[in-house]
Amino acid sequence: MIRFEHVRKSYGDKQVLKGISFHIAEGELAVLIGPSGCGKTTTLKTINRLIEPDEGRVYIGNEDIAQTDPVQLRRSIGYVIQQIGLFPNMNVEQNICVVPHLLKYEKRKMRERAHELLEMVGMPYDEYARKYPHELSGGQQQRIGVLRALAASPPVVLMDEPFGALDPVTRATLQDEVRSLQKKLNKTIVFVTHDMDEALNMADKIIFMDAGEIVQMAPPGEMLEHPASDLIRSFMGKRSIAEQATPQTAADFLRQNVITTYTDARIRESVELMARRNVDTLVVMNRDQTYAGIVSIADIDRLEKGSTMQTVAPLLRQSNPVSYLDEDAHVCFEKLLSGNANYVVVLRRDNTLAGIVTKTSIAKALADAVWGDAV
Repeated sequence: MIRFEHVRKSYGDKQVLKGISFHIAEGELAVLIGPSGCGKTTTLKTINRLIEPDEGRVYIGNEDIAQTDPVQLRRSIGYVIQQIGLFPNMNVEQNICVVPHLLKYEKRKMRERAHELLEMVGMPYDEYARKYPHELSGGQQQRIGVLRALAASPPVVLMDEPFGALDPVTRATLQDEVRSLQKKLNKTIVFVTHDMDEALNMADKIIFMDAGEIVQMAPPGEMLEHPASDLIRSFMGKRSIAEQATPQTAADFLRQNVITTYTDARIRESVELMARRNVDTLVVMNRDQTYAGIVSIADIDRLEKGSTMQTVAPLLRQSNPVSYLDEDAHVCFEKLLSGNANYVVVLRRDNTLAGIVTKTSIAKALADAVWGDAV
């Protein structure tokens, strides 16, 4: 589907791409990863000719993209970036349909496409189509950015660190949603990240780059078992034998940058906090710092107009799985995998909040377990 043949790119005396060659099959999600300056973003932007190579050829299907009009090429390729770039003066439906509009789709067809895509990510058309970007959380805005890239049914979608600015919970949710959409729609996706957990969670194929060269290209399982270099091992976060011998608890996989509020927080303040911190959910605590539950933007959106409800307390959900810092990591993971939650809330034994464990933590644990056996 996408084929690079001996592609080179230099800026002055610096070689950014050193004759790289690779192939991405149709319907595959390939992740480009490596240290800063390795050439992954340059590689991505070469696919839609935002960057022109000095030497070599890039093919989509059997077509040499150098022979394609760059404007038409970009309209035929979906593109998602970290900054999202929604048009603030356009509502959700209009933002989704930017490319279909340029391609002169009928209004009815554009409306049907927006309706279909919004339903796929759990954002009902009647509820969200007329909202403007400032009325959405960061996670919802990024969902619209993804849907916009898919609206004209492009065979190829490029994603340049699209979730880098999101909190861990929202990020994990969007990773799963993109993976589901990719399989459902059979899209070929090239995804740039610097986060190996994200790569392991999403990729059919990982392309690890360093200093303008491809160090290793392999499925996640193969890269976990047989990393080609110490640099790749360092990205995976390999633990020592001594650490492997120590039983692991939820504390070993904790993420602490959790956005919280209190049970007596006003609903409007909570919505503003979600928007400001780019999250879809808040972990809620009592004033004595003990855990109370979670509240989501979806819970708040369901409130009827004119509701007299003042605080988030009546909207709290206690259904989210909970673990403790000293609980066995396997037990914690089982709680996460056995339900529909995107994270486990981790508490200290006095029921105060310690952090969360997400699904990407499981990928990290798998990497450690595989390498521990291999050492």
